[in-house]
Amino acid sequence: MLAKINGLELSLTTYGRPTNLPLIFIHGFPFSSAMWDGQVQAFKNDFYVVTYDHRGHGRSEVGDGQYMLEFFVDDLAGVLDYLSLSKVILCGLSMGGYIALRTIERNPERILGLVLADTRSEPDSNEAKIKRVNSINKIKKDGIRPFTEEFLAAVFAPENMSTPLSAVDKIRLIINQNPVSGVCGTLIALASRTDTTQSLSRIAVPTLILVGEKDGITPVSAAESMRQRIAGSTLSIIPGAAHLSNMENPIIFNTHLSLFLN
Repeated sequence: MLAKINGLELSLTTYGRPTNLPLIFIHGFPFSSAMWDGQVQAFKNDFYVVTYDHRGHGRSEVGDGQYMLEFFVDDLAGVLDYLSLSKVILCGLSMGGYIALRTIERNPERILGLVLADTRSEPDSNEAKIKRVNSINKIKKDGIRPFTEEFLAAVFAPENMSTPLSAVDKIRLIINQNPVSGVCGTLIALASRTDTTQSLSRIAVPTLILVGEKDGITPVSAAESMRQRIAGSTLSIIPGAAHLSNMENPIIFNTHLSLFLN
């Protein structure tokens, strides 16, 4: 469905019974809610599963392309309000984790549980900010496709890049279909996001941290740093996976998620 949220039409989909416990999946950059298909199928019978496309991604409206991460946090709150969900479990990967962490910082009363996958609490370093600037310049000059190929090599483990009918093909299609203004606007938002590290010690809900063993973008060390700061949290490492652990090893990812949710 298309829902009018914060002045934009956002694409959102619900699965399962509305009376079940709400489980919200928040996708990463520069993907769409389709990255969660393997989790939707696994959990839609036991939970009220919600997926949605961020502004400028998937089937959601782009708007003016001038984004800050706070706008994405506002959009998540708008999705919850639109569906009349007062308390939910959040599962965010990468950028989705940034949004989840800022959401629980702003509105802890709305969160029942937290799953942080292949993400971190720290903001971009100067080097990372410059890299995002270079990506914007390359996209504007050469289009989205060269950026996509470079990005794929960074987020997937090398051995997963050549698997027939792989997740790589799906993600390639998703990125190439995203509007350039949405991708560039989100790069700016990511570079300017706030640091949520100091608020980790205040997280008081059950928290699961998942990370691919070969993740070079948000490595195991970043996940371990969050685990040390979030009281009672659990860290599970996904073998054979890099930054897209839910797609590279969905069986193990879903197993850990299921154990946590149950």
